[in-house]
Amino acid sequence: MVPLSFAGHDFKALAEGALYWPARRALLVADLHFEKASWFAVRGQMLPPYDSIATLSDVTALVDRTDARELWCLGDSFHDSAGCERLPDQARAMLTALTARLDWRWITGNHDSAMVDHCGGAIEEEALVDGLVLRHEAEPGDPRPELSGHFHPKLRLRLRGRHVARRCFVATETKLILPAFGALTGGLDAHHPEIIRAVGHKAQALVALETRLLRFPIAA
Repeated sequence: MVPLSFAGHDFKALAEGALYWPARRALLVADLHFEKASWFAVRGQMLPPYDSIATLSDVTALVDRTDARELWCLGDSFHDSAGCERLPDQARAMLTALTARLDWRWITGNHDSAMVDHCGGAIEEEALVDGLVLRHEAEPGDPRPELSGHFHPKLRLRLRGRHVARRCFVATETKLILPAFGALTGGLDAHHPEIIRAVGHKAQALVALETRLLRFPIAA
């Protein structure tokens, strides 16, 4: 975990793409997309059906590592609003163990806007926590500091003759976009115009390593 200051708050950025908030003992993740594989399977495209278990294993490991007491999911936690109903028994047991253990909050996103509680936790459209807005998609016109997801940002670079892509945070003074945490999620280039539109100019792509945070300016 490496220090990351945002809007007067001290966080820890994790290489796995999550954010830890020590003052609240809170873990924040975005875009888990549980049951994405089963959604595609229903439509005839077969993918390995282990994405939810893999993602939940990663979440559990971070909860154990940080000793978190709160967990905030910043939208698109399920690939669709009925995803919780399709969870296999093992994944459901893992998830309900986590929601029983933690103060678990689901912020709804565009994929799971109509989700209902089958797995524990509280469902909210957005939240205001210690002066920070937690929502799924950044709102360009909102001047309040916010944490969000939605865009699955990745930084793509050419290093030593080969292309490298790393999930990244995208930050300005008032907006911080988290990368997608789910095991079966793609990514949008951090320089994409839609990301610039959402956060404004003077943005940076932040790549968290185990011991340091790399910062790259994003060209508008």
